[in-house]
Amino acid sequence: MAQLFAAAPANNLPVVPNYNVCPTTQIHVVLGAAEADRRLVSMRWGFLPKWYKSPSDGPLLINARAETIAEKPAFRSACRERRCLIPVTGFFEWTKDAEGTRWPWYIHGEQTLALAGVWQEWGPEDERQATCAIVTTGANETISKVHHRMPVVIDEADWGLWLGEKGHGAATLMEPAKENLLSFHQVDRAVNSNRASGPELIVPLDGGSEGMPK
Repeated sequence: MAQLFAAAPANNLPVVPNYNVCPTTQIHVVLGAAEADRRLVSMRWGFLPKWYKSPSDGPLLINARAETIAEKPAFRSACRERRCLIPVTGFFEWTKDAEGTRWPWYIHGEQTLALAGVWQEWGPEDERQATCAIVTTGANETISKVHHRMPVVIDEADWGLWLGEKGHGAATLMEPAKENLLSFHQVDRAVNSNRASGPELIVPLDGGSEGMPK
């Protein structure tokens, strides 16, 4: 990841691979700077606004909607001044069958995806921690078969613009991904447990493919 993003890695990065990243855990985040090297750092997935008195003082903010990010008090400063990239190989979404059973789907690209994010430092000076949220937008036609929302995926050519290294215009990047970028397949329901781990969590379910569960 450090080589891919030309970023200097911190010495406290979380252990990878992690096939079941859950909210409030530490994840890899890329930070940019117009006059300095990019940095690959660790952040809590779950944005904490400055006015929270504790991590559980309000809603768990793991996502920020692109349509309202510039107006929401929690995110409006971060979307102007503290944008980041969150590298992933893929992400999960769920559908429900006729009986109400939730079925997980693994959505991925052929290469590492750079998700748009915003970040915020939180806590007293001696206990300060960096926290982040993923920016989401309406799903494209492909992903709408599984879910009505999707993360904003930043193309490599636009990494510098999103990170604030190339001036203004990042707002134009908050669009659904190109139709041919992502594909998906159904996976085992074991991923529904936050204690589940291992590469078997992203293996296609027997007979699983694009489309809806039978």
